Amino acid sequence: MNLSHRTAARDLTLTAPTGEPLAHRDVVVEQVRHAFGFGNIGFELVPHANGEADLSQLADDWLALFDTATLPFYWGRFEPERGRPDTARLLTAARWFAERGVRLKGHPLVWHTVKAEWLDPLPTDEVERLLRERVAREAGDFAGLIDTWDAINEVAIMPHFVNEPDGVPNAVSRLARELGRTGIVKLAFDTAHTANPDATLLINDFDLSERYERVIDDALEAGVRIDAIGLQTHMHQGFRGEENLLEVADRFARFGLPLHFTESSLVSGDIMPADIEDLNDYVVESWPSTHEGEQRQADEIERLYRTLVGHPAVEAITYWGITDAGAWLGAPIGLLRVDGSRKPSYDRLHGMIRGEWWMPPTTMRTDAEGGVRIEGWKGDYRVTAGDQVFEVALG
Repeated sequence: MNLSHRTAARDLTLTAPTGEPLAHRDVVVEQVRHAFGFGNIGFELVPHANGEADLSQLADDWLALFDTATLPFYWGRFEPERGRPDTARLLTAARWFAERGVRLKGHPLVWHTVKAEWLDPLPTDEVERLLRERVAREAGDFAGLIDTWDAINEVAIMPHFVNEPDGVPNAVSRLARELGRTGIVKLAFDTAHTANPDATLLINDFDLSERYERVIDDALEAGVRIDAIGLQTHMHQGFRGEENLLEVADRFARFGLPLHFTESSLVSGDIMPADIEDLNDYVVESWPSTHEGEQRQADEIERLYRTLVGHPAVEAITYWGITDAGAWLGAPIGLLRVDGSRKPSYDRLHGMIRGEWWMPPTTMRTDAEGGVRIEGWKGDYRVTAGDQVFEVALG
């Protein structure tokens, strides 16, 4: 597979503070971070970042592999009591990641699921006002720390979503029906961009059909500034295969926008039956990781990443969980077992991201003019010449 679009070269001239070239000097060049977003959710590490739990080993394993973290902003959990958002804890977590060189994304600003229950009984016009205030608050409060957001999540089904266990209609779905899909997409993007003009905002969905394409087409035609397209690929029912992944990437690449595979997962245990339509409907007492499943997961995660990294329109992949402990839907999708030990999938992925696709500290020698040429994977690099340190972006 040709990965030349992921690499670059740059000629540098290194000089001393006094201006003379650092000629014929040994310098150490090391990669710091990929330009490509190799991400995972950072949900499990929020307590650790806030000093509420000691998860040092989990943190070390996370940081040794990933460079982009998705933090949880589900409205119903972020602000379960009206007027008391969990801003301080999430700010602390965001700073913890940022101090360790990790890029951040917030997920999501607008979603009809896991929304604040206190919103449901309110009149629709008040729901709209409060939703706009919520989007502006989060995008503004976290600007400079979190500058990438899933602005709206799963809008393809949003107007028709019906789940009313308490008999009260879902307020966000109700608003989506009134505004229409394009209207609520515009609400999310325009409000967030006003609060943080520099933000990168994604539309995100699991519905990868023509319906989602129409949502994007309509929003772009209405003048909505979409910065990237999010594509969910949870594979609890088996690996999609290279052909399917490339077909999806090719189809959505037609919009000319970066593609982020925002939610990817592969199980290391029994595969969920194919007749399950909604992944949430599959409830089992126990769903363990197995030796056979772990070998399969390792092979499939390599195929997944090689396929997507090879596609020029894809800029990021977020794997949905590093550990089986507390994993989404109880599925064995983590790269670490419940006891914290590494599965083969962790080592396989590490061998690519921090091995095959990574420049380790490398000693080079400058020429008579202080010149040195860096060739490697696009990303951030550090060049050390004695007590001088240069930060360089490649690509």
